Amino acid sequence: MSELISYHLEDGIATLTLNNGKVNAISPDVIAAFNSALDQAVADRAVVIITGQPGILSGGYDLKVMTAGPKEAVSLVTQGSTLARRLLSHPFPVIVACPGHAVAKGAFILLSADYRIGVDGPFSIGLNEVQIGMTMHHAGIELARDRLRRSAFHRSVINGEMFNPQSAVDAGFLDKVVAPEELQSAALEAARQLKKINMTAHKNTKLKVRKALLDALESAIAQDQQHMG
Repeated sequence: MSELISYHLEDGIATLTLNNGKVNAISPDVIAAFNSALDQAVADRAVVIITGQPGILSGGYDLKVMTAGPKEAVSLVTQGSTLARRLLSHPFPVIVACPGHAVAKGAFILLSADYRIGVDGPFSIGLNEVQIGMTMHHAGIELARDRLRRSAFHRSVINGEMFNPQSAVDAGFLDKVVAPEELQSAALEAARQLKKINMTAHKNTKLKVRKALLDALESAIAQDQQHMG
């Protein structure tokens, strides 16, 4: 599929593996590869597993792009928020097998999926935007507001608090934590279970459940383009 995101289809399960340097930075090219891979997964009618390299899902947006200028930053954030909205409304189940750190946009990928498995270890998961001097964008706030537990939302978004994998489950970033060597098998087992559900019912119910969030994200993306631009 792409050097940035590999695509492996087996038994109706499509595994998308992010591979963009040591922090798996999310760049415009990575988002384009994501969209191509998701297009293929729809064509294959496959349950999706998104994963990264050992120790990291993603460290967030490509800082070279984010610091290149306002136009480049707004464009990348818009593409990233649009990808999150697409994942949330994907017609087939989306699992994230998080092999370690998931920071900023990496954590937003977790918040955009249907089921999230992390690994035990000294890993950081969360939204560090305010720690590095970035005001949280509207789309990010709406996504975090919907998917994080109420008790963790303010701590995460306003304080930039980072979570270890176990506390990330309580916060709402993850659903389950396993040993690193069990991640692949746990993700495949979850995918096999999700393959058994009725996909039309899954899609229609997902769109009903997330209608308010999807509408809020659509408005927030437009707001971010106006505000950040």
